Amino acid sequence: MDGVCVLNWRYGSIEMRRIFEVETMVKRFIEVEKALLYGLAKAGLAPEHCYKVIDSCGQVSPEEVYAKERELGHDIAALAYILGERCGECGRYVHLGATSYDIVDTAWALAIRDAMSVALKRLRGVIERLAEMAQRYADTLMVGRTHGQHALPITLGFKFANYVYEFARSYERLCECIKRVVRGKISGAVGTMAAWGDKGLLVERYALEFLGLEPHAISTQVAPRDGFAELVADLAILASQLDRFALEVRELSRTEIGEMFEGVKRVGSSTMPHKRNPVTAERISGLAKIMRSLVTAALENIPLMHERDLTNSSSERILIPHAFLVIDQMLIDMEKLLQVLQVDEEAMRRNLELTRGSIMAEAVMVKMVEKGVPRHVAHRRLQELTASMNPGETFLERLLRDEEISKMFTREELEQVLDYRRYLGQYKELIGRAIEYARSVLGRGCFQTDVVV
Repeated sequence: MDGVCVLNWRYGSIEMRRIFEVETMVKRFIEVEKALLYGLAKAGLAPEHCYKVIDSCGQVSPEEVYAKERELGHDIAALAYILGERCGECGRYVHLGATSYDIVDTAWALAIRDAMSVALKRLRGVIERLAEMAQRYADTLMVGRTHGQHALPITLGFKFANYVYEFARSYERLCECIKRVVRGKISGAVGTMAAWGDKGLLVERYALEFLGLEPHAISTQVAPRDGFAELVADLAILASQLDRFALEVRELSRTEIGEMFEGVKRVGSSTMPHKRNPVTAERISGLAKIMRSLVTAALENIPLMHERDLTNSSSERILIPHAFLVIDQMLIDMEKLLQVLQVDEEAMRRNLELTRGSIMAEAVMVKMVEKGVPRHVAHRRLQELTASMNPGETFLERLLRDEEISKMFTREELEQVLDYRRYLGQYKELIGRAIEYARSVLGRGCFQTDVVV
């Protein structure tokens, strides 16, 4: 267990952690400096071969950079000094005309591109798995609940299909966000490209082509922070959707409901041997709180003084890696949860009968309206009937002993009206439409570059 931060050893995959390790970030800084040299060379402002020299003289360790930073008080300046001293004649062109955030923001774009590739791959798997479950349980009857109360019958597949749709919307939302956030910033101090004269757009073009990035149309000394805020907010929306599913599992695994549970052999409690706790779902919900809290910091980074200040820098060193590590762990847990999730169809049937048929009152109301009763009158009458059922009495029995209802319907008619399967609406079409929407979103892909999700 290395480090103070729990994300260093407990949460997030090795794959995601490596993206934000200090060694990786320094390598990205050097890669951006190399791209800048390429841009300078193509614009005629540096010798053609200099960008290649970085491959040999650019082997700089994080320890060296941050030792130099302690002397200079600036990490990117420290890197530029080291490269300037080590790269011979080409060293004079390192970082020429650039500002530190040309390097930092462009490196962030590369890191975010890599991190989004990991996150979206996991999200795609979650969506595909849920789509399979929606189809498998398309006809599995269960209670639909609103306000925590029994409402109308639905199917488990219909419930899952709603999540397919919501997660596909997050996939689509993140893809849209990438277009605005995964962009390079090569424009020098205050963003005017002044140091490169009339060659600034050429420097930017070739440097960013080298990295496979599109440029921001315009920037100050830093890339616009609304993009980072959008990114973190979109990740928080995804986290909240994952939380919603986790809460569903937690609620339905209550002892008195028992319709779903995590089928994992584990110690449920350190003292109560019988416990079967939904701990994976609970961890998803717990981490969602952290993810949502990060949105405030991201929004606070939008208002910077004039063409920039440094208030965003320190928070983003924490904010961006943590946002991705948290969402990574949540998606890993969601994958696990879907793998171990057990469905108790008998419990679903048992719970469906708890109201003894009264959840079909709306269906009766609709039929009463068809027979000429005003809707509000039918609603009031059925409210009275459901409230006056005797202990153990079924709703069918209560309806039949009502003089007005018994004259309006035969027993056979009421039995048909009260059949749960006759009151599921167009659930199959809606499930199909949700899955088709998700397939369309996933089929469109995401990145504008050659990075494949």
